[in-house]
Amino acid sequence: MPADSVVLSAEEASLLSDRVYQVRCAAEDMATAIEEGAGHAELRELCDAVMRAARAADGWR
Repeated sequence: MPADSVVLSAEEASLLSDRVYQVRCAAEDMATAIEEGAGHAELRELCDAVMRAARAADGWR
């Protein structure tokens, strides 16, 4: 196994997968809102949701 390998338990891998899924869903919600002409306030909320999800996904390290 390479020295820089990362080993996750099945539970940790599942949690990380869930967090990545949340990021994808939040980004899809934002894309839909943009396509539908959402206003600034709604887009700001969606952007904040994407950032929260991304921070949570990044927090596994």
